[in-house]
Amino acid sequence: MALTQIVNPIIYPSPTIPRRFAAISPLKTLNPQFSRHSPHTHAISRRIFLPSVSSIWDAITGGGDSNPREAIAAIRNGMQLFRQGDVSGSVTEFDKAIVLDSRQKAYLWQRGLSLYYMDRFEEGAEQFRLDVAQNPNDTEESIWCFLCEARLQGVDVARKQFLEVGRDSRPVMREAYNLFKNGGDPEKLVNDFSSGQASEVFYASLYAGLYYEAEGKSEKAKFHITAACGCPYGQRSDDYMASLAKVHCLCRNWSSGLV
Repeated sequence: MALTQIVNPIIYPSPTIPRRFAAISPLKTLNPQFSRHSPHTHAISRRIFLPSVSSIWDAITGGGDSNPREAIAAIRNGMQLFRQGDVSGSVTEFDKAIVLDSRQKAYLWQRGLSLYYMDRFEEGAEQFRLDVAQNPNDTEESIWCFLCEARLQGVDVARKQFLEVGRDSRPVMREAYNLFKNGGDPEKLVNDFSSGQASEVFYASLYAGLYYEAEGKSEKAKFHITAACGCPYGQRSDDYMASLAKVHCLCRNWSSGLV
């Protein structure tokens, strides 16, 4: 394994847990804000450059210009600020993390999400493309790259350059990926998972709303994203994307989506 490679995760089989997180027991003392789940799960993003790997690299290269632990603290702060609705502040922290440890940039999907909500779509698309290059099986980053590029170039052009990734383990995200990649009816996505797991109801509504936003249909986008916020998973989950749905409503002045 190359020293710069991220440790492969243990993927939870439950569809209620987003696939981007792995249980890593040696790092239980890390701040639980890295997780998109309950603070009691001790999970962190598998695409943050882990301190143990960084330390090995620093020992070989000298590592004088890298501060991986401080960088991870900045990422943690950025994620917390985003959850609180301070999107600009979150970008400041994510950019600080890159200055502290430039290796983090290729894995900062959180930064890409924040850039989208600051209307910095070109930078957001670049961030997601870097991310997918490192992790070619990431469905959500492929979709978010499309969302950024659709705002810049239109849906048709964005779809022609859609990033193809591997098969997602979550049925709802496989269908969402196909919807964005090929076009289709977002109402079908919602209906197909209306009786599914709580997380599936949430993700179907969220991505249906995002699809409508890409098409410029703001009222339908509002309907589905506020529904995502109001569903049980959107209200109770510590998933980072549940926070994102609320931030989306805040940025669009949809106060009814904040519960």
